[in-house]
Amino acid sequence: MDKQIISRDGTPLAYRRTGQGPAVVLVSGAMSTGATVTPLAAHLSDRFSVIVYDRRGRGASGDTAPYAVAREVEDLAALIEAAGGEAALYGVSSGGALVLEAAASGLAVRRAAVYEAPFADYGGGAQERAEYTGNLGEALAQGRRGDAVELFLRLTGLAPEMIANARRSPMWAGMEAIAPTLAYDDAVMGDGLVPRDRLASIGVPVLAVAGGASPEWLRRAAKAIAESAPQGVYRVLEDQNHMVEPQVLAPVLTDFFGA
Repeated sequence: MDKQIISRDGTPLAYRRTGQGPAVVLVSGAMSTGATVTPLAAHLSDRFSVIVYDRRGRGASGDTAPYAVAREVEDLAALIEAAGGEAALYGVSSGGALVLEAAASGLAVRRAAVYEAPFADYGGGAQERAEYTGNLGEALAQGRRGDAVELFLRLTGLAPEMIANARRSPMWAGMEAIAPTLAYDDAVMGDGLVPRDRLASIGVPVLAVAGGASPEWLRRAAKAIAESAPQGVYRVLEDQNHMVEPQVLAPVLTDFFGA
């Protein structure tokens, strides 16, 4: 990241802008920095002015306590202002939930696209989310960052043996370093259910995308998002999973943002 902007509460945000054209801001998900969406930015920058940033508490960006989802919405407002006062937004996973909240908050968002925002569209989802929230808060309060990361990986469905391997890998230290931001993404997700009433207030086009090779509940969630937003569109990318290939997603986003 080679640029910096100051959010409303004084938090410095690191970002990079590439390409020319209408502005698009890319929002990463949990346990990640702006680097995770940089490959997608490369595929979009021939048509758009693409902003990639490190969300607060990660990478080269700062952080300010206490955390609130509204502060992350203000972060996006600052980036949109830097982009010229209006932008389209794209978010992946829990970053998608943040994008939807930003669009519902009345920011100058032209269009909003999300990939597999992990809302549950079934009754047990809220209970599972509540248990995770409680256990995560306890682990972070006690300084058990590794346990917090493991809780998150379990929530994503990663097998125990894969989690054990991850703990022994060189990347584990970096995951522990941003573990406190897991609580931020958890807050963004709310009770874990599709926020239908909130989505109904979004006044701009919304594209909800899911992978055909992902778990079926993620497709149900994307479909529910599209159905709840007044101008919602639902798309499935065949053979894609939660780690969507940027060269497959980029043409879909280009068509949507360029409309």
